[in-house]
Amino acid sequence: MKEMEDIQANEQYLLEMLDITKEFPGVKALNGVHLQVAPGSVHALMGENGAGKSTLMKCLFGIYHKDSGRIIYQGEEVNFTGPKSALEHGISMVHQELNQVLQRSVMENIWLGRFPVKRGFIDHQKMYEDTKKIFDDLNIDVDPQQKIGDLSVSQRQMVEIGKAVSYNSKVIIFDEPTSSLTEKEVEHLFEIIDKLRRRGLGMIYISHKMDEIFRISDEITVMRDGTWIYTGKAKDMNFDQVISLMVGREMSNRFPEKTNHPSDQVILKVENLTGTYMPTVKEASFELREGEILGVSGLVGAGRTELVETIFGLRKRESGKVFYKGEEITVNNPLQAIKHDFALLTEERRQTGIFSDLNICFNSIISHLSAYCKFGFVNDKRMEQDTQWVIDSMKVKTPNQKEAIGNLSGGNQQKVIIGRWLLNEPEVLMLDEPTRGIDVGAKYEIYKLMDELAAKGKAIIFISSEMPELLGVADRILVMSNGRVAGIVDAKETSQEEIMRYCAMYL
Repeated sequence: MKEMEDIQANEQYLLEMLDITKEFPGVKALNGVHLQVAPGSVHALMGENGAGKSTLMKCLFGIYHKDSGRIIYQGEEVNFTGPKSALEHGISMVHQELNQVLQRSVMENIWLGRFPVKRGFIDHQKMYEDTKKIFDDLNIDVDPQQKIGDLSVSQRQMVEIGKAVSYNSKVIIFDEPTSSLTEKEVEHLFEIIDKLRRRGLGMIYISHKMDEIFRISDEITVMRDGTWIYTGKAKDMNFDQVISLMVGREMSNRFPEKTNHPSDQVILKVENLTGTYMPTVKEASFELREGEILGVSGLVGAGRTELVETIFGLRKRESGKVFYKGEEITVNNPLQAIKHDFALLTEERRQTGIFSDLNICFNSIISHLSAYCKFGFVNDKRMEQDTQWVIDSMKVKTPNQKEAIGNLSGGNQQKVIIGRWLLNEPEVLMLDEPTRGIDVGAKYEIYKLMDELAAKGKAIIFISSEMPELLGVADRILVMSNGRVAGIVDAKETSQEEIMRYCAMYL
């Protein structure tokens, strides 16, 4: 183990962040944190949501001005004034949340702000050739001239990787890069990382997926509550040790012991549900019981999200019936769904879940506004009380209710959104990838919350791309394949192999 006082500037590292401290009003976000990245290595940065990982990277990029500490890059002390300065010096980042100009081409997105010019005009031919050269080198099968808004999320993620390489970077930061990738695409990403490692690049890899960390990383640094906890060789560490370091306690089980026992009472019945626009669901039928957690599995594009969005009225229904507590209901929009005690936690929290620039109070009560308005007056006190309930019951890490939700970590944002829906006291709760990009401790809290809700008779539809958590949390698992329900299996009696066979049924 490396002791903090022994950490000194060292020429063997490409990048060193030594004794970094950063304070916000009422919060010490970083307290003497250090990170050292060697050339030709992958250094995993781990910690619970709110541990300070993002704040540390923002200090590196100059988005935040560190209060104290040193940043040494290629042997020289640096203080970047912003992302542009960091990029120009060869430090780039592949963000989890994509921020691209959807109406422009792939190559324009890659060279935005630095278009090649010939005789005073943008040289589109050179832009195309330079982009094609990078894509060919990385084996990325994307047309540089295609509009980026027409690509899948996974293709857009690959474009971001190509963009990071285009800066001739010496250090690349990967922030949850596999959250939107299929298993095959993850393998492709790892091939790219191995190629960059052989070229001597240093990489910081931020992820909550333990199997990925131990497969791709050379070293692991763990942070907790804004402090450096441990740095060690990945080969000398194990799964349980990393979790213990992250959460500050032993976690003997990844999943809580189940206390819910589904009844035979069917609360939601879907018959031959078919959507209007592609991609969509086709003749989907299933039943959801009171007190049940129904997992939904399937490959990317299988129709999992389309299934819950059609039920919730976000997508138009062409045919089929939906019965709630034995009565057929009509749900053409989310307002009607909410009136029927439905709730939907969407997959893309930044795009469709939060109002990033607005505070936690607004984001907590937005779907429950009618409860605070009476005779033309707004009950501010009750709004504050309900927001505090969300913060306390969901264990949201925040200085206060007035903090912009966009300043919180991804896991804490997710907790606020879940709390928002719980204020409505829904009977049917649909969760689309609720644990994506969330640390193992926060995942456990969400699993426990789901179990507690189910024990109270609530019915839950739980979409996940992680097979182990479906098997560990769900009572039954519905498997989607190419928009169709391929099968429904008992979570206790099935296997990953059986689920994968159903996934491929209609391909």
